[in-house]
Amino acid sequence: MEKLRKVLAVTAAAAMGVSLLSGCGAKKGSSDTIKIGGVFSLTGVTAITEESMTNCAQLAVDEVNEEGGINGKKLQYIVKDYASDADTAVKVARELIMQDEVTAIVGPYMSSARVAMEPVMDENDIPLIYPTYYEGEKPNDHVIYTGAVPNQQGDLFVPWLAKNVSKNFYLIGTDTTYASSINEQAEKSVKALGGKVIGNELVPSDTTQFTDILTKIKSACGDDGCVIYANLNGDSGTAFYTQFAAAGLSDKYTIASFIMDESFSTALGDAAVGTYASSNYFNSIDTEANKKFLKAYADKFGEDKAKAVTAVGEATYDAVKLLAESLKKCGDDITTANILKNFDNLTFDAPQGEIKVDPETHHIYLKGRIGQVQSDGTIKVVYESDDTIKPVPVE
Repeated sequence: MEKLRKVLAVTAAAAMGVSLLSGCGAKKGSSDTIKIGGVFSLTGVTAITEESMTNCAQLAVDEVNEEGGINGKKLQYIVKDYASDADTAVKVARELIMQDEVTAIVGPYMSSARVAMEPVMDENDIPLIYPTYYEGEKPNDHVIYTGAVPNQQGDLFVPWLAKNVSKNFYLIGTDTTYASSINEQAEKSVKALGGKVIGNELVPSDTTQFTDILTKIKSACGDDGCVIYANLNGDSGTAFYTQFAAAGLSDKYTIASFIMDESFSTALGDAAVGTYASSNYFNSIDTEANKKFLKAYADKFGEDKAKAVTAVGEATYDAVKLLAESLKKCGDDITTANILKNFDNLTFDAPQGEIKVDPETHHIYLKGRIGQVQSDGTIKVVYESDDTIKPVPVE
């Protein structure tokens, strides 16, 4: 009996080991499908921004499948809601890997969620394709980044604002790693240009009442011109723009933001008009690739939704298209190592223009653009870099 118990114990341990190993590395899927996961906020404070992202992922998957899939296999897109919460992002990432057996994950929006997910990707040897502009800290080996980093946004935005709007800056952002880094970068740049930072503060992500801060801004800025450098996520951003305009401050000062996009401008109406944004993509870009992209999006999700396609949505579309090309290059040998390697120097005629993956950093070369919100909610490009900008994720 004792010998039998030992045999059973060894057998159970071996079975557990096989089970654990089955959760590691890229999955080949069934004989006719390859599963990819999406981690996005379908609910929560950033859901307004992330709707475009998950829709763009679905659009890209559908297009890949309509064009023949991946070497004859169809992509299967499984999306999970992390509700704008980093701990939930970890939970659903584990579910996608261990239960759904995805080959790769695309998402999320929030930097805090990505940082929380990275150990999960490392432990299970699964690639993450991250489509959001972010603060640009040291890249993770399991992550491909299709959004902008600060040298592709702030390096041109602050000097342009200082020249064309004002050298006085009031910095405000959500209390996140991203906004903190952006404010720090902006403060250095403003001072280097001989400008003045007259305020710099971060607020909790659930802040929706800005009366006291608006009073501070009015007092600090006075009658001089001032750039209100506001990088506020989700509902906080909506509340700030609305209350700023209602207080009559739009006539005196100008809001500029990395986070302003078409999901906000179309929702905010008059409160957003005249404000500035810095991004690699605005859906007003006049290219054939962008027209085709927006038409396909409108056909699938509706004309009104197409008006709110954003830079992070477009970057999610690009992420899936680049992932598909990498998977095609894998042939029958779909491993995480091959997927990541195959991203090196990949190019894609994206809606924003041609992009290329930098093999040194696994970020993309992209153009920098500055836009101004118009009365119809569109964002008109008022500045565009001559060439694509090499990503420099680490200072």
